[in-house]
Amino acid sequence: MPQNILFICGSLNQTTQMHAVAQHLNDHHCYFTPYYADGIEHLAAKAGLLDFCVLGGRHRRDTLQYLADNKLPMDERGEGRKYDMVITSSDLIIQNNIRGKRLILVQEGITEPEGKLYRLWKLFPFLPRYIANTATNGLSNAYDIFCVASEGYRDHFIRKGVPPEKIAVTGIPNFDNLQRHLKNDFPYRDFVLVATTPYRETYRGDDRMTFLRRCVQAAEGRPMIFKLHPTENVERATREIKSVAPNALVLTHGNVNDMIANASMVMTQQSTCTFVSLALGKETYTYLDKDELRRLMPIQNGGVSGERIARIARRLLHTPMHVLEQIRKRYRPRPRWEADTI
Repeated sequence: MPQNILFICGSLNQTTQMHAVAQHLNDHHCYFTPYYADGIEHLAAKAGLLDFCVLGGRHRRDTLQYLADNKLPMDERGEGRKYDMVITSSDLIIQNNIRGKRLILVQEGITEPEGKLYRLWKLFPFLPRYIANTATNGLSNAYDIFCVASEGYRDHFIRKGVPPEKIAVTGIPNFDNLQRHLKNDFPYRDFVLVATTPYRETYRGDDRMTFLRRCVQAAEGRPMIFKLHPTENVERATREIKSVAPNALVLTHGNVNDMIANASMVMTQQSTCTFVSLALGKETYTYLDKDELRRLMPIQNGGVSGERIARIARRLLHTPMHVLEQIRKRYRPRPRWEADTI
């Protein structure tokens, strides 16, 4: 019988990934919600203090617009009905009303390097996972299955402590058929594309002017297009770009993957779109380790990741809850004091 499935969205990338999975579960009752939180994070989001992340601002507006444009049924915060399963794009927050339900986590894209905030969370795991941004993706242990981009990412998450039995290498929608971007209607070609990262908006350091000057130098007089991240301060970023590259085109919207496909060189700071650049064989400059990125590269399966994830969802839906609870007990972490004394 048809069952209720809640899809928790986030950025536009995460939202379209959730839709790609839901399209293969259309014999069930699928509902969508923008990303949400409880408690103090919910209050902060309502006050507009978290507009730099998926809890508000442009991310929420883009998600709501996408759901409306595609006529997808919405259930804000999943409060309208009981759900048999939840599929989410992030486990940095596990919302109160999805705890204990069948839960699938889908990797959204690249994960942050394991910097100081990640090491702080490792020392004090009672801190919220989101302090380290996506570096702690997959570390909630609250899900039943974690669908990841590649074998490289499977090894990556196992090293971080995710039980191997909880990981399924499915590929991830939006990044599993990158060759398709070679056919596009983006009007410009043979330019240097610079894709920026919202370090400052997420309270991390960014020597932006040094980065911009390096980009201009590497471009060697070729036309330049800057694609800003959706959560960046557009006015500030544009002002900084124009001060060193007055003739550059600054874009805030558009399919960055199509832009990459038409570019002759791609320069990024820390972005999932670096995968696209490498996969399409572009000359690529990035803050990230390119050899490591090639190891982590999402598998290219011709765009069937959504279907693969949906098949896993069907198996999970047919797993009785009492059986699932027994499986969960195997992977329930012991308190740290207990682990330290055995």
